[in-house]
Amino acid sequence: MLLSYYGDDFTGSTDVMESLALHGVSTVLFTRIPSQEERARFECFDAVDIAGTSRSQTPAWMDEHLPQYFAWLKRLGARFCHYKVCSTFDSAPHVGNIGRAIEIGRRVFDQEVTPLVVGAPQLRRYTAFGHLFAGYQGQTYRIDRHPVMSRHPVTPMDEADLARHLARQTTLPVDLVPATVRDDAAVDQGIEAAKGIVLFDVFDMATQLNVGRQLLRLSARTGPFVAGSSGVEYALVKALAAAGDISGGASFPSVPKVERIIAVSGSCSPTTARQIRHALASGYAGLHADPLDLAHQPDDAVARLSAEALRLMGEGRSVLVYTALDPETERGGPLDLIAGGRHRVGQGLGRIARACIEGFSLSRAILAGGDTSSHALGELDVFALTTRFPLTATPGSPLCTAASADPELDGLEIAMKGGQVGGDDYFVALRDGLTA
Repeated sequence: MLLSYYGDDFTGSTDVMESLALHGVSTVLFTRIPSQEERARFECFDAVDIAGTSRSQTPAWMDEHLPQYFAWLKRLGARFCHYKVCSTFDSAPHVGNIGRAIEIGRRVFDQEVTPLVVGAPQLRRYTAFGHLFAGYQGQTYRIDRHPVMSRHPVTPMDEADLARHLARQTTLPVDLVPATVRDDAAVDQGIEAAKGIVLFDVFDMATQLNVGRQLLRLSARTGPFVAGSSGVEYALVKALAAAGDISGGASFPSVPKVERIIAVSGSCSPTTARQIRHALASGYAGLHADPLDLAHQPDDAVARLSAEALRLMGEGRSVLVYTALDPETERGGPLDLIAGGRHRVGQGLGRIARACIEGFSLSRAILAGGDTSSHALGELDVFALTTRFPLTATPGSPLCTAASADPELDGLEIAMKGGQVGGDDYFVALRDGLTA
């Protein structure tokens, strides 16, 4: 097996699955550690993933849960095992702590040095001399000046130097292989001196290819465990394709239009807000779900919103249930005062989606918001996903095919997207069909 990985949220996990599938690497994403029967269904796949929720969890949660996931992945014996994080690297000491996750991973794999790759030009994410930059609305910003990520409601990014950012989360030293260092001997010298995390710069396709080549070259020395964004996979597949070890491409059948679709969104991103407005102007029926209601009285809120969504679907409408559309409806401050409130919001949206899927035998659904998607999918009794159709114009948000023990959900097409991902027509395009 080429690769196993743990994704710190569900949308990030599908991002990796998409990048691999596009390059001809068959990939299955499990929503939990599978049973032997579930694993056997995908026995011949080249890459295996566990989609997790650690991005929205505490270090104590990581200490309790991540060792079992890493141990299961280690038993698969893949050439690489990747702890996958968001390409914007948003994290904090108290939630989504990337440093703690790396500490746990290196213990399980008995590995002193952990390569770290964050830059992914395909996603307009770049690292230069250890600093992270990200694109937004046609411009590129240092991450601590990014109009959205610098103001993230849970993990605002106020530091672009990733070594300094990680220093708040771990005592492990962070060394850098800058993009200006391409000579193998110089890279080897840096790896030999390293005692913790080694960040590799990626700011264009050439540096990405070289980093992929370095990862392949160094894996026998450093060990299989690596960390970073889907930039890890983009780098590896480029190097493998250049070496002729994989085909480097794949084709997917077109996606037909559906009569009705359910979409749920817990995202507070302006990108998602534009997508929601576009969808409402293009025939979707919108339902605003107050996140405080979902957090305080989830059963009542879910029952009420599900009944209204089913009524609208009975009129032949596609429905989009959303928690935020503008600053006036974003309730992040009060929501954070409710223990487990954000998790219950995602779970509630998942329950609403399931009521609509089962009520009208829907064949397609959309879950929007990184943390939301993780918890919403948990309500759909789905144990695995594979890539149905990559959205190459907006990487990181593919349409997937679900595997479930429930016949009503087995084969369901599900798209999951992070807040910053996708064009304005994202919801509309997934309703109206896609062609290569």
